[in-house]
Amino acid sequence: MTALTPDSAKKFILDNTALMAPPHVPEIRLQLADEAHELWQRTEDELTEIGLPPPFWAFAWAGGQGLARYILDNPAAVRGRRVLDFASGSGLVAIAAVMAGSAEVIAADIDPFCATAIRLNAEANGVEIEFLAGDCIGTDAGWDLVLAGDVFYDKAFADRLMPWFAALKARGADILVGDPGRSYLPKAGLEPLAVYEVAVTRALEDAEVKRTTVWCLA
Repeated sequence: MTALTPDSAKKFILDNTALMAPPHVPEIRLQLADEAHELWQRTEDELTEIGLPPPFWAFAWAGGQGLARYILDNPAAVRGRRVLDFASGSGLVAIAAVMAGSAEVIAADIDPFCATAIRLNAEANGVEIEFLAGDCIGTDAGWDLVLAGDVFYDKAFADRLMPWFAALKARGADILVGDPGRSYLPKAGLEPLAVYEVAVTRALEDAEVKRTTVWCLA
């Protein structure tokens, strides 16, 4: 297979995923990979060879599902607000924020393929989402609310996130985090808002259900 580029991403995504609803957020449809798709079975070396970063956008992770569920069930949390969905992946949380009445939603991710995946998923749900490419940690565009699902999986990453989140909080933004017990979730400074039992794929999470908490930065 020839090396992928973001320009050829649409065909690749459509060929390697199917439009389906995440189990905990059936109101939303996403282009997702499952055991029936070749993408699911490719090794990391094969992905690298075709020029594809790890395709986090092809899966509905537990933290994102919990956060999207919370937003849809509690639309006042986002209604009329400028929202950043950080490390957006598939765009699941961003789509939920638009559906719940946000004034503006920006989906940010460092993976350029997310731009295409999020656009396809937004179109499938009849919403519009702006995509912000690159690393936005440390920046501040005046968002009212920052949403972050499944971001505490790496220590170095977590160590960068918390000072940024704290600075945004100090100037008045709210920070909501969806997390199913990732290794580097901070032990302090977060208040629980809701807990969900989210069905996931054992091959990804080593479990069939993940207890997922939506947290607010205190």
